Amino acid sequence: MKAIVAHHDISGPAHSLEAIRAARIEETATRTLGTLVGQLLGSYVVTEEGDAGNQDPDPPVDVISFRMRAQLNLSAEDYARTQDDLKDLVSLRNSLVHHFIDQHDLWTVDGCRAAQDALTAAYTRIDQHFEQLRGWAEHMDQARRLAAEFVQSDVFHDLVINGIAPDGTVDWPAAGVVRALRDAASELAVDGWTPVAAAGRWISERHPEQLPAKYGCSSWRQVVHESRLFELRYRNVDGQRAAWYKARET
Repeated sequence: MKAIVAHHDISGPAHSLEAIRAARIEETATRTLGTLVGQLLGSYVVTEEGDAGNQDPDPPVDVISFRMRAQLNLSAEDYARTQDDLKDLVSLRNSLVHHFIDQHDLWTVDGCRAAQDALTAAYTRIDQHFEQLRGWAEHMDQARRLAAEFVQSDVFHDLVINGIAPDGTVDWPAAGVVRALRDAASELAVDGWTPVAAAGRWISERHPEQLPAKYGCSSWRQVVHESRLFELRYRNVDGQRAAWYKARET
């Protein structure tokens, strides 16, 4: 149960995730069974209506942030039954730890036999709860492994770094090529305007993976136009028509 509570919901800046995970493990290590059940219900174990009250805070805009959350979504009936089962586990634990000796006559043979029978029955109940929790933990680990494989895939890299969805559509504000155009503008702009051709050469040298073809475009001018995030203007330079761009004001 501690493993599920500690690992089922991890979020934060990418560079801090490992420290956040370690802190969650350390914090959970001191929790009692009753406290863990309270944290599990409504967070990992939820109803089909969901947990609308548990919304993500606005992430920082200047760093890459992630959130991985695994949940067991149950019907209202199954949720109520699971809640009762977990509360039964807490009650059983408290009875064994705090009241077992008071409840049984351990100074007679018959009393010890009755106590042994009670322990055998308690073990059976504990084993049932343990198998259920182990199944939850195994499913959560499987989901985490699949998520880790996806994070390491080219599809995920294109989605997060380049803003390219699996179906090929581009989220231009999140596109890596747009960031590259902004970087080029900060280095090459003259009176706020940057030559598109010069920006393309600058990006090709420093970010060779950020090319128009990756985004379904045939030229840098098309990238600037399709993104709708820059103003595009043409000027005559040495008798030739040249494209210049600058970021649109928000």
